Amino acid sequence: VQLQASGGGQVQPGGSLRLSCAASGSIFSIYTMGWYRQAPGKQRELVATITTGGISNYADSVKGRFTISTDNAKKTVHLQMNSLKPEDTAVYYCLLRRYTDYWGQGTLVTVSS
Repeated sequence: VQLQASGGGQVQPGGSLRLSCAASGSIFSIYTMGWYRQAPGKQRELVATITTGGISNYADSVKGRFTISTDNAKKTVHLQMNSLKPEDTAVYYCLLRRYTDYWGQGTLVTVSS
């Protein structure tokens, strides 16, 4: 399984970014995809996940600001990030979970004025 993430960049506080991650390889029809992030000096933490059945889970810190969605046919997950804050600055990693975790290469999001 390979994961290709895109969409990171720099944005001012209050701005928006959209991350995307496309999965390829031997993927079964039922799995979970999502995003984790790791800020400098901190541990990797959950941002949001979504199952192929559409059940989503968010970290409390992003609820109401971030929205995760998936296109099962294209095996792609998106993360719409609105009202970004400086504390959202991190490397964001795409995840596919089915019995084991597969990780993408990470994409940097910087929120700064």
